[in-house]
Amino acid sequence: MGIKENYQKIRSEVPDNVVIIVACKTRTKEEIEEVIEAGAKYLGENYVQEAEKIHEALGEQTKEIKWHMIGHLQKNKINRALKIFDVIQTIDSKEIAVHLNERAERIGKVVPVYIEMNLGNEETKSGVKAEYGVVEQLAKEISELKSLRLEGLMAMEPQLDDARDTRTYFKKAKVIFDKIKALDLPNVEMKTLSMGMSASYEVAIREGSNMVRLGAAIFGER
Repeated sequence: MGIKENYQKIRSEVPDNVVIIVACKTRTKEEIEEVIEAGAKYLGENYVQEAEKIHEALGEQTKEIKWHMIGHLQKNKINRALKIFDVIQTIDSKEIAVHLNERAERIGKVVPVYIEMNLGNEETKSGVKAEYGVVEQLAKEISELKSLRLEGLMAMEPQLDDARDTRTYFKKAKVIFDKIKALDLPNVEMKTLSMGMSASYEVAIREGSNMVRLGAAIFGER
């Protein structure tokens, strides 16, 4: 099947409340145009530079799309990221949150953000430790920043041979999400649990995810 058929098949199979973020890392303008034509409304990019190029290439089409930053945000790329992205999914420290808040405040923008959790506590991946106390602390710190609005958690699971083995990690993420939501912090509206990628999204949805990030499942392998 082609890109259009892959996207529409997955969209028809997952629950209506689950948002599909199309992960566009290294994909061409033509591939991205095809998935937009198939009905995709949410695009995710890992790198600011790539997002800028695609944003420019798509022209008017960009207005139809909500853009999500799903890769690590570097401090020196914040100003450029603010021009493109509607949501930053990868806040993993008070430092980056404070810097993002300061830059957003300067341009009069309130930015929806998620806290990124590193579910396997892998050294090669960004994200905070998937421990409630760690996430709670950062959530409270973000709640005090007036130009950020904490709207969810983003979970990065470890890459395992059998995607079904990710279930334990997803269950843990859902528990943390529910506990943060129950805090009812000011300036926080916990509505999104972004977890599950191409190999694991079906397991993630069963464990409570309402946003998945899919690349290969839609575009095919690189």
